[in-house]
Amino acid sequence: MHLTTNTASPVFLKLLAHDVRWQILTGLAHSDLRVQELVKLVDRPVNLVSYHLKQLRSQAVVREQRSSADGRDIYYSLDIERLGAMYRLAGLQLHPALGGETEATTAAASSQPVRVLFLCTHNRARSQMAEGLLRHLGSERVEACSAGSMPGELHPLAVRVLTEMGIDISGQRSKHIDEYQGRQFDHIITVCDQVREQCPVFPGEPDYIHWSTTDPIAAAEFSTDEGKHYAVFTKTANALAERVKHLLLVI
Repeated sequence: MHLTTNTASPVFLKLLAHDVRWQILTGLAHSDLRVQELVKLVDRPVNLVSYHLKQLRSQAVVREQRSSADGRDIYYSLDIERLGAMYRLAGLQLHPALGGETEATTAAASSQPVRVLFLCTHNRARSQMAEGLLRHLGSERVEACSAGSMPGELHPLAVRVLTEMGIDISGQRSKHIDEYQGRQFDHIITVCDQVREQCPVFPGEPDYIHWSTTDPIAAAEFSTDEGKHYAVFTKTANALAERVKHLLLVI
């Protein structure tokens, strides 16, 4: 029997094999982080962490976004969809059986739903859409809420975009963070860089997670084109939907 092999392992697997890069990916799988936080997480010098971030960004498995709270800061996030696709492709190069989709396994639902609170500044768009998405996709498994530090009015484009995704959030209202003070949550997820910097402490040691998400209201305010406004909201809603689906696999 003649066996032909490609002895060169995929670059992607070599990328994952380094301990520091694996630690960085592990941290970013949980929450978006700034470079200073990654330095603390991996306990390595900033120049070394920056080098490994560059390697990960070169394969586009890690993305960067400038903080809307402090323009000097950059948040790094993990592109889970691309990471999964590259992982499956690497397996496919070894054997066809390793490249297919696998059926997700889920734990039995607990008697108590997982409680999640989404926070942003005005509770008008990002956190409202995230709340609606999680409630819809998580069904009885989750209890989803949202609030803001300076709440305004639910944005009509947030309602419209989710309606076209089959989700009705028209009955949701903007709420102040203080409305939830003293309540226990399993996960506190900030979708706004400003709120992340001043996130209040909640009882019960919840899991604090940050999703550095572009504010569709601010991104659209420089244009009078309603079509462009709608496109920005749609892009934000799709990004949040992807995040919510990944969250559900964890919780």
